[in-house]
Parts: sequence; C-alpha cells; structure tokens
Amino acid sequence: LRQLVDTANAPIFGIDVNGDVNEWNNKTAEITGYTKEEAWNKPLVSTFIVASLRQSVQEVLDNALQGRETSNYELEFRTKSNEIRYLLVNATTRRDPHNNIVGVVGVAQNVTESKRHDRAVAAMANELRQLVDTANAPIFGIDVLGNVNEWNFKTAEITGFSKEEAFDKPLVEAFIVPSLRQSVQEVLNNALQGIETSNYELEFRTKSEEIRYLLVNATTRRDAEN
Repeated sequence: LRQLVDTANAPIFGIDVNGDVNEWNNKTAEITGYTKEEAWNKPLVSTFIVASLRQSVQEVLDNALQGRETSNYELEFRTKSNEIRYLLVNATTRRDPHNNIVGVVGVAQNVTESKRHDRAVAAMANELRQLVDTANAPIFGIDVLGNVNEWNFKTAEITGFSKEEAFDKPLVEAFIVPSLRQSVQEVLNNALQGIETSNYELEFRTKSEEIRYLLVNATTRRDAEN
C-alpha cells in the first residue's frame, strides 16, 4: 500500500489532526517542487496554499477531521518556484484501526493545464467582447426567438437606444420600420437556418423617431457544437 501511494500517478497528500503534513507522495513532490522531507510536518494550509484560499481550504480540512468529506474541491498549491498549480481534490477522513479520526488524505487531479486553457479562452472571449462593443461599425444580434442579445456601442449611438433598452426586445417589431418588417424577418429566418445574406439594406427607427439606413450582413451565429 505504501508503494502504491508513493508511486501513484495522482498527487496524494495528507495531514494529521494538527493540520501538519504526514503524507506526500512522489507525484505531489513533482508537482509542487517540494520533496517529502521538505514538506513533512509543515502546516499544509499556511505553507502550501495560496493566501486567498487558506480559510476555505482550512474549512474543508476541518470538516474532514470531523468526518464530513468533500469531493472535487479545487485548490491552488504554491510551488517551490512560486508558481500556482490547480488541483481538484477529494478530502477523505483518515481513521485508525479503532475508527478514530487521525487525519485527512487528499487524492488529487492536476488540472493546471485545463485551468490555463480555460483562462486563455476567457481572456480571448473578453477581448472579442471588447472588440465587438467598441467596433466602429454597428453590430447587433438576435437569439433564435428574434430577441436582441447583441447591441454594441455604435448601434446604441446610431439608434439612441442603450443596450439595456434594446436587450431582449423583438428586433423586427421594436426597431424596424413597418414597411420592411416582413422582408427583414425573412432575412433573419434564413440566417437562423444557415442561409446568410450580405449587403441587405434595412431601415432602423431611432428613439427620436428618425430613420437610419444600414447596410447589413446577416451572419448565422453558432455555439461550440455548431
């Protein structure tokens, strides 16, 4: 069992009832940069957990020391080289042969790479959102029900309707002049079926009851599953 723990492909670490490290397998050493000898008997939370998570991690460990276990808890380890490693941990109560609680064992999954990927995707999404919002061209969109779910600053400027005023309103009924509603609806229905339209001229009615002529490319919007 000792060899299985030490050589497991997952990081396994543990604490005694005082919160000091008494389990630290090879994979934990590899991920954190701290050897078993360096980690042993050190207070886990104050030594290895990032400051912002110490209180919540301490609560998870305290719960496990009272027999209340936690699954798939994400924590952030600070490595010896001051990097962050993201681990998804099951905190399991450790008991002696008499069923007395003697500590906690954490069996973890290193999710650092997927976390980095998620953050990169989020950063890219944020950048795209900023590009859409600040674009020098009006950009607006609808969901599958025809209600507004995209309305950038330039659209707001041209129409006089803020994003908050436009959001969730039916685009055709609320903003298109009556004489064009049927043809605009057809263009949007086509786009919702994957048939896109370029350089379609439509007339927006502004908040001040003026008309704005826009040349529009109606592009189908798809989710990650196409």
